[in-house]
Amino acid sequence: MTLVVFIVSLIGAMAIGVPVAFALIFCGVMLMTYMGMFNTQIIAQNMMIGADTFTLLAIPFFVLAGELMNAGGLSKRIIDFSIACVGHIRGGLGFVAIFAAIIMASISGSAAADTAALAAILIPMMAKAGYNVPRSAGLIAAGGVIAPVIPPSMAFIVFGVAANVSISKLFMAGVVPGILMGLVLMATWSIVAGKDNVETLPKAGWAERGRAASKAVWALGMPVIILGGIKLGVVTPTEAAVVAAFYALFVGLFVYRELKLKDLPAVLLSAGRTTAAIMFLVCAALVSAWLITAANIPNEISSYIEPLIDRPKLLMAAIMVLILIVGTALDLTPTILILTPVLLPIVVKAGIDPIYFGVMFIMNCCIGLLTPPVGVVLNVVSGVGKIPLGRVITGVWPFLIAEVLVLFLFVLFPELITIPANWLY
Repeated sequence: MTLVVFIVSLIGAMAIGVPVAFALIFCGVMLMTYMGMFNTQIIAQNMMIGADTFTLLAIPFFVLAGELMNAGGLSKRIIDFSIACVGHIRGGLGFVAIFAAIIMASISGSAAADTAALAAILIPMMAKAGYNVPRSAGLIAAGGVIAPVIPPSMAFIVFGVAANVSISKLFMAGVVPGILMGLVLMATWSIVAGKDNVETLPKAGWAERGRAASKAVWALGMPVIILGGIKLGVVTPTEAAVVAAFYALFVGLFVYRELKLKDLPAVLLSAGRTTAAIMFLVCAALVSAWLITAANIPNEISSYIEPLIDRPKLLMAAIMVLILIVGTALDLTPTILILTPVLLPIVVKAGIDPIYFGVMFIMNCCIGLLTPPVGVVLNVVSGVGKIPLGRVITGVWPFLIAEVLVLFLFVLFPELITIPANWLY
């Protein structure tokens, strides 16, 4: 019965338009009331405990690093470098979008920010060159969701805190899946857009590529510093976030000089708003997470899926389908915070590696950013590119299907994640 109270109160609150964070608190109140243990101090204490975590300091700094990267010209130079490398290939601007998305993902870790930067620059160029605009917008959206999979990733930080697993291991485990997502998108793009009659860019000579690389070298250096520092044990993920923010600030102000001091208040305000929304969600989710454990909901769910416990691949497939369905209605962070305390005990009981599960979970949540009706990244592309949302949805389907296929490839062959993760770590 506690499971019914949990589901009905949470979904019911969101169905009438209650913001997710408040819906999570309401859900906690309903569970406490049902169990006869209502106490406002439990809510306050768990919200404070949720915020009082050193690891979560990485979130505001990675958010700030992403904002500074876009405002300081780092994103633009990454795109220019990508154009110089692959822009001349038939369908080249599509390959530029994916190539740039992978590089930018290793810097900011924000799907919305990366997608907005790519869409603002590339959609007008692709429309002018004769590309199918909805398909181009769909590709940029699909490339943008790679950002939370490749480290540094705020999604991995949130999952690591919620699941109490190593964020450094999650970071390293996300490298190969993120790159493979990009390669599959490239293959899909070459199939669906390879025969389009579009204008190709002139092939850049080695001298021009060298100039583009030299202009982008500061931007390209950020992922080396972040991942190299974590891999070598010089910095923790939280410390790496601070380094990334100051690096982006230095490059934007003194190297590229596109970031002005007068721009900083707006950049800081934007980063602060994003951070506040994420942190309030985390705090509210900790209330529900504590009560989910107290109400023994994971064991209640385990009783329903007991036949799958001894068949981990089938269990993972069932969980992935569940997350795909939930992802059509919820954003990435709420999905992580709501489902992690419910699913993780079941996964551990089945003998599935929590790091592997975390990567799969985040990949699935990222795919949810592409699925209507919510589809946050779809809305970003629609707004930035000034394209009706319905047309963006039409264009994203081939790439959405390709990423779902990659997801289930990892279900069948988990070693594709676990072996490279162990090697990198």
